[in-house]
Amino acid sequence: MTQLGLTTPAVLFSAISLIMLAYTNRFLAYASLVRELHARFKQSHDAVLLRQIINMKRRLRLTRAMQILGISSLLFCVVTMFLIYVEWTTIAEVVFGVALIMLILSLAISIREIQISSQALDLQLGDMEEKKQSLADSLMNPRRGRL
Repeated sequence: MTQLGLTTPAVLFSAISLIMLAYTNRFLAYASLVRELHARFKQSHDAVLLRQIINMKRRLRLTRAMQILGISSLLFCVVTMFLIYVEWTTIAEVVFGVALIMLILSLAISIREIQISSQALDLQLGDMEEKKQSLADSLMNPRRGRL
């Protein structure tokens, strides 16, 4: 194994910073969407909206975990740099390994969150498909709608 230098954990700073920016933007978008869905649900009590709110709650929890792991990874990279500076290389290597594991977990949770986001879009599009089919049925059978 090669010697761990100050530049190794420093290289992750820009990557982690960009990831954190993406996570924060995602969180802010979700917060806005939750407020909108909540207001719409208070008016209509629609089951689709309730499923979307439940889905958003799961996504917000995952995003919070992603942010915590990402920030912790960055913190551990800084601690690694300090440990290298004071020449505690064995401990620095362990701490850097933990930082990498936290970053990996953050990215893995991000993948799961993306899967859940896709499910949320499927809910939305499924509702539109039902309305589209209903409209198509009424256009194909105009007498059916009249009694």
